[in-house]
Amino acid sequence: MKVPRSYREAGVDVDKVTRLHKFMSNLLKATFRFRSGKTGEVLTEIGHYAGLIDLGDGRVLALHVDGVGTKVLVAQMMGKYDTVGIDCVAMCVNDLICLGVEPMALVDYLVVQEPREDLVKPIMEGIAKGAEEASIAVVGGETAVMGDVIKGVKEGYGFDLAAMCVGIADKSRIITGESVKPGDVIVGLASNGIHSNGLTLARKVLLSRFQIDRYVDELGCTVGEELLKPTRIYVKPVLGLLKRFRVHGLAHITGGAFTKLMRIGRLAKVGFDLLNMPKPPPIFSLIKTAGSIDDREMYRTFNMGVGFCVIAPPDEAEDIISFCEKMGVKGQAVGWVSEEMGVRVKVDGKPIILC
Repeated sequence: MKVPRSYREAGVDVDKVTRLHKFMSNLLKATFRFRSGKTGEVLTEIGHYAGLIDLGDGRVLALHVDGVGTKVLVAQMMGKYDTVGIDCVAMCVNDLICLGVEPMALVDYLVVQEPREDLVKPIMEGIAKGAEEASIAVVGGETAVMGDVIKGVKEGYGFDLAAMCVGIADKSRIITGESVKPGDVIVGLASNGIHSNGLTLARKVLLSRFQIDRYVDELGCTVGEELLKPTRIYVKPVLGLLKRFRVHGLAHITGGAFTKLMRIGRLAKVGFDLLNMPKPPPIFSLIKTAGSIDDREMYRTFNMGVGFCVIAPPDEAEDIISFCEKMGVKGQAVGWVSEEMGVRVKVDGKPIILC
């Protein structure tokens, strides 16, 4: 079997997905007119971290939907299902807070090959644990049995998991990133490992070299245990710093990795220079070496140890870092906002253009 050296070779063509997103956005944007001038008027373009609608009383409702991707296959291989529920919550709430919104409630959608208690129970326990960490209520959801559709890699244990999250914020306190300006500092908050993105590439690369239950000294655990570490939930530290500091922009580093910063960059007409990135955790070095993957592909696919970015004026950076560390999340200044559009990263002294 050929070992993929890019996300595209692994089966995920980000450029093709982007073109599809553009088509879908143009089609769906036409529906905005149905709420124009009414309660529920749309306030954001499709493609930001969440959709915002006007409630008409000075507040906005934010909505976001997400899943955990092919991490569900790793869970099946390991026979361990409790952490993907945490991932599902994290992928929703971390995107919602990027607009300065406090997540309030979540509904999940779990589709299974067979209704097995030893599958469904730990997934739900994980969702409940993630909800506790994010301080949200899980108010319902849907469980579907679709054996003709869902197969997976472990007979009878195929499943997929997604959720939708909602939150409310004062209209005046929404953060879209439009106030980001050249000279602002980018504070990177540490990830908990690979999180829930790039698993298609990581899984195929690593399993070409290792068994899923292989203990790897550099990781301090098995390959499967490392890949199943749940996505860090940034809700409490980020909402806390929003009450204390001037914040111009927020970015959850997920699919597309640091190219995600251009969700902000396109609005503010700026770019980003990531010149002081931390040393990536061992999992990323292992993937890079095992797949002979170049640095540009790594920083366009994986979070490389930075799961969330806070963009703020330079005089706020040190206090933001100190506050987040008191909340249990390590942070550091990883770069600056630039007048030149695009995202650039420096790796081992070498500049790389990501987009």
